[in-house]
Amino acid sequence: MLSVPRDVQLPAPEPPGEALGGPRGPESSEELDPELLALPDPPRRERTLTVAVMALAALLSLTMVFAVRHDISYALRGASDADASDLGDLHATSPAGLTASDNGFVRAEALLGAAGGIRYERPFVDDSFRTLQVAGRPDVWVDVRVPAGQENGRWEPPRTFQGRLVRFDSAGPRHRGLAGAIQRASGAQVPAGAWLLVDGEAPDKARWTLLLAALFVACAAWNLVAIRGLLRRVR
Repeated sequence: MLSVPRDVQLPAPEPPGEALGGPRGPESSEELDPELLALPDPPRRERTLTVAVMALAALLSLTMVFAVRHDISYALRGASDADASDLGDLHATSPAGLTASDNGFVRAEALLGAAGGIRYERPFVDDSFRTLQVAGRPDVWVDVRVPAGQENGRWEPPRTFQGRLVRFDSAGPRHRGLAGAIQRASGAQVPAGAWLLVDGEAPDKARWTLLLAALFVACAAWNLVAIRGLLRRVR
């Protein structure tokens, strides 16, 4: 067995961490990479603005779906002649009878008055349209379609109608603001809660609103998914 002289001092062993090339002390753990320091800060303002715009788009899309909810409900009804509720003569139909057929597919007859009516046209449609009041009933109006070429002094409004019965306030996108237009054009006052019978508008002709609602729902869903991805990606 070898012995070491007492006057010879052996070097102190190195700590395990230093022998393996590990950190030498607390200063090394706090060192920052200068390249990381040179990177710009995350664009928080731009991201926040993007999220706000997308949230607003989603909210507006859902608002539009809510606005056409009556049109969607009507488009899902049956469209055959047998599905139409018979109201009979509109001059004698009670307010309760009209309310029972609210936003429904109906069949009725009436004599329309020319006073206070309005004539209007739509883009990309050759026919014209007239909204006329039922004679003696200021709370019931009928919107009729006049074929192209028949708009002349000899034209007479029909007396039988089949279509959608709805209040002016709940009319579809193509009839929004019609009550105000009648008042501005003719001076006739449309009472609050007045009814509008849109002749020729069967439920199957209103099913384009289903596609419109689906597009708005898809837009809202896309924006919400994108917002979730942005918030999860950057913390």
